[in-house]
Amino acid sequence: MKNKKLQGNVRDAAFSILWAVENKQAYSNLLLHQTIQSYGIADKNKGLLTEITYGTLQHQMTLDYYLEPYLKGKIEPWVKILLRMSLYQIVYLDRIPSHAVVHEAVEIAKRRGHSGVGSVVNGVLRSIQRSGVRSFNTISDPIEKISIETSHPVWMIKRWSEQFGHEKTRELALENNKTPEQTVRVNTVRATVEEVIDMLESEGLEATPSKWVPESLIITNGQPARTATFEKGFITIQDESSMLPAYALQAKPGMNVLDMCAAPGGKTTHIAEKMNNEGTLVAIDLHAHKVKLIEETAARLGHTIIETAVGDSKLSVERFGEKRFDRILVDAPCSGLGVIKRKPDIKYTKKQEDFERLQDIQVDLLAQAAQVIADDGIIVYSTCTIDSVENRGTAERFLKEHPEMEKVQVVLPETLGVKNSGFVQIFPQDFGGDGFFIAAFRKKN
Repeated sequence: MKNKKLQGNVRDAAFSILWAVENKQAYSNLLLHQTIQSYGIADKNKGLLTEITYGTLQHQMTLDYYLEPYLKGKIEPWVKILLRMSLYQIVYLDRIPSHAVVHEAVEIAKRRGHSGVGSVVNGVLRSIQRSGVRSFNTISDPIEKISIETSHPVWMIKRWSEQFGHEKTRELALENNKTPEQTVRVNTVRATVEEVIDMLESEGLEATPSKWVPESLIITNGQPARTATFEKGFITIQDESSMLPAYALQAKPGMNVLDMCAAPGGKTTHIAEKMNNEGTLVAIDLHAHKVKLIEETAARLGHTIIETAVGDSKLSVERFGEKRFDRILVDAPCSGLGVIKRKPDIKYTKKQEDFERLQDIQVDLLAQAAQVIADDGIIVYSTCTIDSVENRGTAERFLKEHPEMEKVQVVLPETLGVKNSGFVQIFPQDFGGDGFFIAAFRKKN
């Protein structure tokens, strides 16, 4: 239990999360929920805690660049985190008075260190207030400039620039630092979009129809997960890009469908809705606790066609036999570089060597799918990343190694206006959703 005086203290809570992310490789999104509970953060302050935590992580390298000229001598790691967090509020948040930020930073420094540390923190922040932060124009190398300006590692910016060009890379990196929209998917088996908008508005939330995905709603205020509309199974919280694989799969009522990497169940339950809860939908994941999440979501939504199993999908032929399914979704394990907006710590934990290893895993899963898919059946391969090695590289390698499969057009909502030849790469800046890749393959008869 925290010191009673610290109960509800947003900045101390944010510091605790940032310290754990940097020193224990903890995940910020998981820690945020735990910290809200342990600090007893009031509902009205949860948004601020989220903003300070994610904002500091999103802009970490930029903040270090701003701080560097003002740091004299050796600074303890925890003090640097406190300075980053405080400078983020001064530079990026207009509604918080700078003097209040500095005062709170000094108090945290004294509590966690001593009065001398408080003096150092006060001196650094006051100096920056007087002199301002330095410009990016002094950085001559274009890769390094984008890296510091957008707070993405140099290797990542270099890799993306080689794949997509400088301009698109800068757009992508800047988009990654924006706050994502809150979107939900309407359970169309149980209600219409219009009916659900009315339900949410009766509970005090503002919901507007998406321009891109027909069953998606954008929530502009309120917490949809805490509504009766959610609890009664009329909506699921899901990013719009993540809704697209269910379209590409073209699953129909009565079909036999497999979701090979199904947890936590967002895409699985969307497929069930596309099937009008008629047919068979097998959902597999490696971990029992994750399979339980699929079961809980399916039960809440009222979907009865989902059969769950704990297991390794790389053993699908052994489990199911050949030519068993009409449709298969392989939402493969990936680097996750498309969801940096939601999980900013990914930027600092991923390594270049991850990509080749991940492609091998993805190709192995697709090879199993190629055997258990029926003739004329469709396999959809999707990832929440933007890297060409994982995405196009994996899809092309799979087609080369499996001549019995052919690339087919990816079916998406017409509202997206996407023209494709079988591979679709969605960038976060395209319509504000996560970065996503989708490819569709058909087994030749």
